[in-house]
Amino acid sequence: MEIIQNRRTFVAGAAAAGAVSFFGKATKARAEPPPETTRIRLVRIPSICQAPQYVAEELLRSEGFTEVHFLQKEGTADIAPALASGEADLNGHFAAPLLLRLEAGDPIVILAGLHVGCFELFGTDRVQAIRDLKGKTVAVPTLDSSRYVFLASITAYVGLNLHNDIHFVTHPGPESIRLLSEGKIDAYLGFPPEPQEMREQQIGHVVISSTVDRPWSQYFCCMLAGNREFVRTYPVATKRALRAILKAADFCASEPEQSAQFMVEQGYSKRYDHTLQVMKALPYGWREYSAEDTLRFYALRLHEVGMLKSSPEKLLAEGTDWRFLNELKKELKN
Repeated sequence: MEIIQNRRTFVAGAAAAGAVSFFGKATKARAEPPPETTRIRLVRIPSICQAPQYVAEELLRSEGFTEVHFLQKEGTADIAPALASGEADLNGHFAAPLLLRLEAGDPIVILAGLHVGCFELFGTDRVQAIRDLKGKTVAVPTLDSSRYVFLASITAYVGLNLHNDIHFVTHPGPESIRLLSEGKIDAYLGFPPEPQEMREQQIGHVVISSTVDRPWSQYFCCMLAGNREFVRTYPVATKRALRAILKAADFCASEPEQSAQFMVEQGYSKRYDHTLQVMKALPYGWREYSAEDTLRFYALRLHEVGMLKSSPEKLLAEGTDWRFLNELKKELKN
């Protein structure tokens, strides 16, 4: 189902309108040609960490997009297919699964990093460290989910054999959380708002957090990627869309209260307190971390577990385009 967001005034308008006023009307954007297309399509999933692309709606309009469409999808596994098919033009997605789709030949191009962290591994008392996952049961939604791929990179880093050392079972998120609370599984990898709910309910304990624990806290979790044909055909529109989302990321970092209020009042999230926790915790530092180093790190980890055959250099050469990011880093200085 396609949800067409067309809210020119907001009941809660402080966040979206505030983002526009906070960063101004983009004087440099007015000096550029108008976007080659006035339509932009992104994906909407139940994920707080993708807040910048939701908060960016009014900024996208100020960049010349008169049609801002959000495509309702169930979860992260739907993002790459939407980008590859051209159903979506641009979206945030986790770095590791993007690499898998690049090697598979999907027409996707990675454009920028968005934020560090968001995944948290919760375990029972039987799991105090990642190496304790050996011989244990871990739940994931599906074996092709972003969580499974992220777990692959984690286990590779400590020398575990993903296929032989860990017993994976597949359950939806709520079912996995219930099973963990009952001690029927040993670990579950959650992302917002699940970790906030699990802490509140005192279910399990955090084994690792990709937001604060090294080495994962040194690399982007979520990156911005586009449909290759869209980026090739509409370079001005691509840059303008990236600018809007990266400005919105700055706004989420600078104004977490307003951003959280917007997310709740516009139906992207259910609880203000949980949303605010995420806004305050996630480093939306798209200038501060290296997108290239992120992809090299995850490419090497996925190669170690046999999920990737291509070299990082090949994937970077064929699947990235940093020209817009490099321009925006100069333009949007703090």
